[in-house]
Amino acid sequence: MQARTCAARILARIFSRQQNLSRILPRFLPALEDKRDRALAQELSYGVMRWYHRLDYILSILLNKPLKSRDMDIKALLLAGLYQFEYTRIPPHAIVSATVDSSRELRKPWAKGLVNALLRKYQKDSKYLQEKAFKEPSARFSMPGWLLCRLQNNYPEKWLEIAKACNSRPPMTLRINPCLISAEQYSSMLKEAKIAAELVSPSLPQAIRLIQAVDVDELPGFYDGLVSVQDLAAQLVPVLMDLRPGQRILDACAAPGGKLAHILETEPGLGEVVAIEPEASRCERLQETISRLNLRASIHRADACDTESWWDQIPFDRILIDAPCSATGVIRRHPDIKYLRQANDIQTAVQTQRQILSSLWPLLRSGGKLLYVTCSILSEENDRQAADFLDGHSDAKLIPIDGDWGHQTEYGRQTLPGDANMDGFYYACFQKS
Repeated sequence: MQARTCAARILARIFSRQQNLSRILPRFLPALEDKRDRALAQELSYGVMRWYHRLDYILSILLNKPLKSRDMDIKALLLAGLYQFEYTRIPPHAIVSATVDSSRELRKPWAKGLVNALLRKYQKDSKYLQEKAFKEPSARFSMPGWLLCRLQNNYPEKWLEIAKACNSRPPMTLRINPCLISAEQYSSMLKEAKIAAELVSPSLPQAIRLIQAVDVDELPGFYDGLVSVQDLAAQLVPVLMDLRPGQRILDACAAPGGKLAHILETEPGLGEVVAIEPEASRCERLQETISRLNLRASIHRADACDTESWWDQIPFDRILIDAPCSATGVIRRHPDIKYLRQANDIQTAVQTQRQILSSLWPLLRSGGKLLYVTCSILSEENDRQAADFLDGHSDAKLIPIDGDWGHQTEYGRQTLPGDANMDGFYYACFQKS
């Protein structure tokens, strides 16, 4: 199987809304023996989803009629072909030839002529087609219209900057384990491995940014727990939680475990850390993360809101709610969000967030703090949620968040995609009277 065939099969599954890229890639990529083929399949999969709304608009012009639902693999193949013309340095003749060959591998020889004709037509009319796409906002910014509209309403002065950042390639940022090594020591290890990197900021002393992304297998000591991959904005959690020895901590939406691990690494003297995750596969991944780093936590597979099923009636000193959300702040890392997320999903997320906040607040001791986090940039999930929570809980006091990062909001602090090379995260902190 060649890389383009693999990418077409991956993308077809996304188009049928079966799964997202993060889950599909590990299942399909190992079928490609050559490392270069795996890299190309991944590049095409991420690239097509990053530019899907533009590529699909162009494809709709090229096609006389839409492809049938059973031929989503051919649609995916065509989109991958268009992506290669516009965003890679692969020679045009090689793009056409290899993409036509993939239609055979997909066992749809009837599509050879269609694939050949459409790619050659794009090659001939690319300038006209790109100019036409530029005039259509959704195609120009490669973003669904509903999301573009929300960005314009939420950020009237910054929406254009945010939309562009969402289509950029994110940096690869590492978080070293301070229990085992210092950032300076690990930087030296990277230098010996000929991996270019830089320390990020004194306010994030465990953060190291790679100049160019590498596979985790290439990171020195990764499987020995020396380092993890984590965005800068996500690394702010331990500082904002004001951790102290002996505290009892709850991470209510813990998988895949990056923030949980960072909490454990930052304050090894914590009394007990309880982690909740309802989904079996994500719970397994959570355990793998903790085990790789040689850390310990009490992990429960449970619904965080169903407190009777897992809570032992002992209150917590700190609660982290990394709430399920639209994930609009991490689109540049997960571009398939723009395809998979629908406008009505936002209200569903808001209701879930509200339920989690209300269910877990009683578990916090008097004087304890709750940190509410989303990787969203939409006010419905962030400041409005914080405002509603305060209105409904008279024993909750807002703790202002100061910092030299992000943007201060009425109730919390927001980072935006691309700002200081961060993803889009929202933080609000509440203390119980």
